[in-house]
Amino acid sequence: MKQLVILLLAIATFSCTNAQKADKQNFSEATLSEKLLSTNENQVAFKDILKKYKGKTLVIEVWASWCSDCIKAMPKLKELQTNNPNVSYLFISADKTAEKWKAGIEKHQLNGDHYMMNDGMKGVFGKAIDLDWIPRYIILDKTGKIVTYRAIETDFDKINETLKNLK
Repeated sequence: MKQLVILLLAIATFSCTNAQKADKQNFSEATLSEKLLSTNENQVAFKDILKKYKGKTLVIEVWASWCSDCIKAMPKLKELQTNNPNVSYLFISADKTAEKWKAGIEKHQLNGDHYMMNDGMKGVFGKAIDLDWIPRYIILDKTGKIVTYRAIETDFDKINETLKNLK
């Protein structure tokens, strides 16, 4: 019985911890300082990438060219882009090589800005944003505040509603 109580307490603690992370409103300094690879092979700090979107609503998609769920979600993403032309889109890849990443951008004709994590899903940037699944969508409002921290490919209704409310 004691073990069951301990297990239930552990589950409750873990659930509360994840709920707090899901309600994040700002990126940590570690996340903002992490560098990502640009398509022209430069290393750019995430905070410098975000500066470009000041005053704009931003959808960030974390994806990879090898991810079947990412590929399945692309028609919904393109519909989202068509229905929200005033929203900016930033794609961050978890691909293992720049060649596969760039080929994926071209193959799937992804419109937006593109960067790649230097060390994949489980690396520094992935850990900093609590990355546990891709595709992963993060939405920032015009002030740069995170309004959706953890959405996945099955959450497009929620994503659409959030963007509608941010207009």
